[in-house]
Amino acid sequence: MNKNRSVKTWSTPVAQEERELIPCALCGGRQFKPSLVCDGFSYVRCTGCGLVQMNPQPFAANVERRYRELFGDDYLAYQLKNEAAFLELQKLAMADAHFDQIEKDLMERKAASGTPDDMPSVLDIGCATGAMLAFLKERGWQTTGVEISPSAEYARLNRNLAIEKTILEESCFPVESFDLVLASHLVEHLNNPGSFIDEVWRVLRPGARLLLTTPNIDGFQARLFGSRWRSAIFDHLYLFSARTIRAMLNSVGFVCEGVYTWGGLAAGTAPLPVKRFADKAAKALGLGDVMLVKARKI
Repeated sequence: MNKNRSVKTWSTPVAQEERELIPCALCGGRQFKPSLVCDGFSYVRCTGCGLVQMNPQPFAANVERRYRELFGDDYLAYQLKNEAAFLELQKLAMADAHFDQIEKDLMERKAASGTPDDMPSVLDIGCATGAMLAFLKERGWQTTGVEISPSAEYARLNRNLAIEKTILEESCFPVESFDLVLASHLVEHLNNPGSFIDEVWRVLRPGARLLLTTPNIDGFQARLFGSRWRSAIFDHLYLFSARTIRAMLNSVGFVCEGVYTWGGLAAGTAPLPVKRFADKAAKALGLGDVMLVKARKI
């Protein structure tokens, strides 16, 4: 991914929600050290595995309520304003992950199995307004989305997409239903990312892929800005590194086939020549601000 795109990060205001101390979502440990101290909340790092998480953490019911009820017209307007730029970023990231080859392999597998007319199926979790699903539908994919915010209605009515307005764990998809799962800028918002990844494993067919995108706490921007990093926001309950997200995926049985990062400096934080150099360097060194992890179910 070489082109520059800028998408503003949405965040709800810090609320005085009831919170609880929780164990590490990756290793179950209870020993932490301070990581990032932000305005009204903080992150800790597990001394056992290194996972960074907000702790104490808001209750899951309160977190879900934000997305189901509190995100209204302003959030939909934000998504619509940014969806074109975000879609282009997603396409570029998927190109880095060799999406065309994934698509070709699926087509060849179906042809070999005697079902060439059975198009591959994709589940986009946290699909927002459905822009990516609409793009894939045009390419011939069978498309399904999961989205708990009011954007689900927009995707259904304006793009004629099949959208489940609930969380993945409550969607009750049949086992081994999908050839591909997309989860872009979602896992960091979840109280229980391990449960989410378990369910992704369940609904994927053997040999199917997961393309998961999330901020990279080991990236150059996170190291430079610390608690002022643009992804250290109230809505992000976890901040993964490539190592910790791979470990979580491996614990379920996924094989990680690649990690692709991009973004050296945010637009407007440095002169354009400096930004271009930082972007290229961060990408080459795996220190980009955002990462896409390609994993396969075996």
